[in-house]
Amino acid sequence: MTIKSDYSIIQSVNIKTQFDGGIFMNKSITLSDFHLHSYYSSDSKSSPESMVKEAIDLGLSSICFTDHNDFDYPKDDEKIMFQLDLPSYMKEMMELRTRYEGVLPIYIGLEQGLQKKSAHRINHYGEEYDFDFIIGSSHVVDGVDPYYQSYWDGITIKEGIQKYFLSIIENIKICDKFDVYGHIDYIIRYVPDKNFIYNYTDYCDIVNEALLLLIQKGKGIEINTSGFKYGLDQAHPCSDIIRKYKELGGEIITIGSDGHKPEHIAYDFEKVPKILKACGFDYYTVFKNRKPSFIKI
Repeated sequence: MTIKSDYSIIQSVNIKTQFDGGIFMNKSITLSDFHLHSYYSSDSKSSPESMVKEAIDLGLSSICFTDHNDFDYPKDDEKIMFQLDLPSYMKEMMELRTRYEGVLPIYIGLEQGLQKKSAHRINHYGEEYDFDFIIGSSHVVDGVDPYYQSYWDGITIKEGIQKYFLSIIENIKICDKFDVYGHIDYIIRYVPDKNFIYNYTDYCDIVNEALLLLIQKGKGIEINTSGFKYGLDQAHPCSDIIRKYKELGGEIITIGSDGHKPEHIAYDFEKVPKILKACGFDYYTVFKNRKPSFIKI
């Protein structure tokens, strides 16, 4: 049996089995990058088309733009940060998708910063638009991004990491409009002591609770290769967390570079299949219209 695929590079694919509203598919092409930013994010200056052209050069099977929207993100010199111009974003992305139809499948998503106090706005954000995919991420805890030293003032590194993971549990409980939780141990990029040894087992009770909540709500996680870009010896999250998610019954896992520049698209993607297989996955996930499909590695 065959289906028409929105992946234009694939003429037809075999359906292996139905799975939670998604489809397992045989894969004979390279990976998809489902975490990309452009100048619609406050921390990127790259045009969407420059990202598309690089993805084509790399031979990616598809990409998804996931530009930032972070309600109540701390102002930078009184400048409002990470507030997405959604109408302009959607207009340009839809035009780009049409322009490259038949060359590269382009999906339109969002990286929504999750915070308990912003839950109502998050859960109703962009209702007039049809997103393909939404990443929920933790960038701010108690009004501060761990990127800033002020987050760490007066607490130990372990306390700071624990506080971050506890906030994820709060966010999952009250925020619903997302498909996967992004870079779950994002905070590790910014610990003030670069000699600090991060071990998931020090926080496993909290992290495991978060993973179980995600599974219960039908949400997934991503493997985000930006950890390697930041000089870490791991992706986000670390392999122990990915493995535990699978052991607990998790099935949805997308792949993203978190690229903000063309040169960061698919960053260290050659490491991804080995990591996923070592953690028990023989497929990865892509989304269209916020519904998952599962592609064999």
